[in-house]
Amino acid sequence: MPRTRIALESKGSPTHRQPRRKTPLTNETTAPLEVNVGRRLRELRAEHNLSIRALAERSGLAVNTLSLIENSRTSPSVGTLQQIAVALDVPITAFFETDAPKNKVAYVKAGHRPRAAFAHGTLEDLGAGLADRAVEPFVVTLEPSADSGPHPIVHTGYEFVYCLKGRILYTIEEKTYVLEPGDSLVFESHLPHRWRNADAERAQAVLVLYPLDTRDRPTDRHFALEEAQKP
Repeated sequence: MPRTRIALESKGSPTHRQPRRKTPLTNETTAPLEVNVGRRLRELRAEHNLSIRALAERSGLAVNTLSLIENSRTSPSVGTLQQIAVALDVPITAFFETDAPKNKVAYVKAGHRPRAAFAHGTLEDLGAGLADRAVEPFVVTLEPSADSGPHPIVHTGYEFVYCLKGRILYTIEEKTYVLEPGDSLVFESHLPHRWRNADAERAQAVLVLYPLDTRDRPTDRHFALEEAQKP
């Protein structure tokens, strides 16, 4: 906020006002912060003192698969990442964390959202930098025909969905709701639910998860694709 300039005038002297300079508050052209999932995986594995082979045994994934992910030679699906998160006993949001300090207020400009790409789409973290992640807000971009998997999702708390683009089908207790741009949905998330991109083009939505139990990890459950259910 620019300072208010107060001119002290001497008697008989005209006041000469200098034009105010406009200082840009932010740089809107900054590209989104791309999260390096492979590097974060390496860091988390090191924090848990696990070799890549030990993590492979815990997660049920091949050593070669983990190596490719860590070296950024392949993009994991969210289902694969969920398997790794479970093996490391961390929430999936841990892969979005950066070295930025944790705050009590999360103010994230459109061009600064941490974004992670996965096989079926992208997740953009709207709560980046917040110390208490009781609320988990994301912009979710779904590839054509992407879905949450064959098993219903159940977790504590509430869920809010706001469709930005495309058509997303939410099935809650066997009743299906069609979300088109501008449509929203709020429900108690202990009710069994699934989601699916209904069209042959990308869909996008704002997803806010609010678990009532801090031990619950609804993001993990939400993006646990069918491959994550395999032993």
